[in-house]
Amino acid sequence: MNSIEVNHITKDYGQGKGVFDVSFTVNDGEVLGFLGPNGAGKTTTIRQLMGFMKPDKGTVSILGKDCFKDAKTIQENIGYLPGEITFMDDITGKEFIQFIADLKGIKDMSKAYELIEYFELNPTGKIKKMSKGMKQKIGLVCAFMQDPDIYIFDEPTSGLDPLMQNKFVDLVIKEKEKGKTILMSSHIFEEVEKTCDRVAIIKDGHIVAIDKIDNLKQNKVKHFSITFKVEKDALEFQKKYPDAIIDKNCIQLKVKDITTFIQSLQNYQIKDLDIKTQTLEELFLHFYGGDKNA
Repeated sequence: MNSIEVNHITKDYGQGKGVFDVSFTVNDGEVLGFLGPNGAGKTTTIRQLMGFMKPDKGTVSILGKDCFKDAKTIQENIGYLPGEITFMDDITGKEFIQFIADLKGIKDMSKAYELIEYFELNPTGKIKKMSKGMKQKIGLVCAFMQDPDIYIFDEPTSGLDPLMQNKFVDLVIKEKEKGKTILMSSHIFEEVEKTCDRVAIIKDGHIVAIDKIDNLKQNKVKHFSITFKVEKDALEFQKKYPDAIIDKNCIQLKVKDITTFIQSLQNYQIKDLDIKTQTLEELFLHFYGGDKNA
C-alpha cells in the first residue's frame, strides 16, 4: 500500500515557476529521497502534501486522506519538519517544544526529553538568541517526539554540524527499521545513500527520474588516474579509451566496467593507480543540467 500519493499535481505560479504534472508514491515503510536544486519544486510539493496549499490540478493524499480537505487530521499525525521553521522568538526552546506537544495532544514527554539529550540540545534559552543549528534541533525534536508512522522532512539537516547530521541519519535508519514511512528532501547525498530506498528527482518543476537507490549506485562510475612508467605506454593505452585525458605518462578516465578495464592494464608497467568513486551528486548533475544547479 502507498502511504503517500502524489497524482499529477500542478501548482503554477507563472513564468515557469511551480510544479507541473508531478506524480510519485511513497510505499509503506519506505524512505524516499526527494532531490533537486533550489527552486526545483520540492518545497511546493511538500507544502501541498501538508495541506498548506491546494493543487491547481491533481490530488495529493496520505493514508487515503485528501491532504487539503483533511489537512488538520493529517498534520496532527505526521512528523513534519519544514525547510524554514517559524518560531515564536520570545519563548524558550523548551516552551516551544511543549507548545507543539500540546497542539498534537502529546501527554507523555519522555520521547521529547530523550531526543533533547540525543541531539545535545539545551532548550532553556530564548529562541531568538539561538543559532540556526540549535533551532534545527528544536525542529527535529518536534518532528520525532510524537513517534508517528509517517515523517515528511524538508532539508532536515540544514544548519547542523557533521556530527549532528550523522546522528540524524542514524535516527532515520532506526525509524526505517521500525517500518516508518519517510519522505525526505535533501541536498546532502551521503544522507540519501545511507537512508533512502528510492529517489525522485525534480528539475524545473518536473519529475525527471524515479529509481531505486541501488540502481543508481550500480550506474555509478569510478574515476581512475593511472601513471605509467613510460610515456609510450600511456599513448598506446589511450587508443583503447579515446575519451581518456592524457598528460605525458598520466591518464585520467571514467570507467563503469571495472573487470575489462583491469584486464586491459595487465600488459603495462604501472607506476601509480588512484581510484575515486563517483558520488551520487555527480551522477545527478546530468539531470540538473550542469554544475550551475547543483
